Amino acid sequence: MVISPLVVRRFSYAMIALIVFSALFLAWAALQQQESTLAIRPANQGVSVPDGFSVWHHLDANGIRFKSITPQDDVLLIKFDSSAQSAAAKIVLDRTLPHGYIIAQQEDDSQPAAWLSLLRDTSHRFG
Repeated sequence: MVISPLVVRRFSYAMIALIVFSALFLAWAALQQQESTLAIRPANQGVSVPDGFSVWHHLDANGIRFKSITPQDDVLLIKFDSSAQSAAAKIVLDRTLPHGYIIAQQEDDSQPAAWLSLLRDTSHRFG
């Protein structure tokens, strides 16, 4: 049984298309991960990080779900499933926590698209 060159060519095109679509699908799935981290830092030295239980209470009272609350090196890190939850939590915590805390989005280097920002940030260093 002889396979014609046309069949081989079509098969190779189909395999290339399958590989390209698979790569695109995997990249899309990786970029859809929306995990977000909120960091609470004291604005001045001598001020302690807020208690995780009080932060949990404020978020729970406003119906905001989170993954975890972790103290780490004078910072309280709160992980959320999405950036929308993180933004809502920031609004609530800005309103409910006493002044003297900096509440900001934490850059997460483990996110799949973090390498894009590294490329953008370092491009001005050449030349």
